[in-house]
Amino acid sequence: MKTTKMHRSSAEIQDAVGRAVTLRLNESADSLPHDISERLKVARMQALAKRKWVAETTSANVVTGQSGEATLQMGSGFRHWMTQLGSWLPLLLLVTGMIVIGLAQDDWTAQEIADVDTELLTNALPPAAYTDPGFAQFLRSNQEK
Repeated sequence: MKTTKMHRSSAEIQDAVGRAVTLRLNESADSLPHDISERLKVARMQALAKRKWVAETTSANVVTGQSGEATLQMGSGFRHWMTQLGSWLPLLLLVTGMIVIGLAQDDWTAQEIADVDTELLTNALPPAAYTDPGFAQFLRSNQEK
């Protein structure tokens, strides 16, 4: 016996599942009480109105390519601009913070070096004393006491 496999695209599978769910829902809808069916009707109308409002405010355009596939292009409205800003703002803040931290660390390091140089130059000891191993041992033994 010869069997052939049918290759179905994901869109065809989604359509088939959608039809099966719709059929089951329609079969069950007749047995619902009247008040529940009315609430569902109102909710459906509100959802459709909201969807229509969102479609109008985003100013989206559907463009068909050469291969027949449809793509969605967002308009260049205020909402699109705010979405782009919201996407790039965290990265911009991170880079700015890294630059500020780097500059602050450079300033702190320079200030620490300047403080050490000031102490060395204003101290009564000559700078060569700090490189003497015996003097370093003397300083360590005095700090422990």
